[in-house]
Amino acid sequence: MRADAPGQARGLSRAPLRPRSRAAARFALAALFAAAGVNHFAAPEPYVAIVPPALPWREALVYISGAAEIAGALGILFRRTRRPAAAGLIALLAAVFPANIYAALHGMQLGGWHVPEWLLWARLPLQAVLIAWVYIACWRAD
Repeated sequence: MRADAPGQARGLSRAPLRPRSRAAARFALAALFAAAGVNHFAAPEPYVAIVPPALPWREALVYISGAAEIAGALGILFRRTRRPAAAGLIALLAAVFPANIYAALHGMQLGGWHVPEWLLWARLPLQAVLIAWVYIACWRAD
């Protein structure tokens, strides 16, 4: 890649996402978090299984995180609540990271299907991608 200016690769822009692109990114995030949140209530067992046993009230934590995902999904859709909802989703993503590590270390079953170990490890860096997605799509000014 040829550099146009020191430290900047050609074709890559530091310009923020366009408003329509950011709106589309927010709607996609809202759908993702809403679906995940609903799934915490519809099928809590796999989520409970990956909560580290040292934590109390494992099932309650799953329901609380599901409710937080649904609330965050709704919150990012409205300008007035977008930043607080984004902050909440980022905090939630950080808070559930230990459960993802636990799943990678101890395995995970989804409806009788054993999730491949490589997939559980590959999922870990995706948490950073989700955090960046929430930040870029929701935190920056429109």
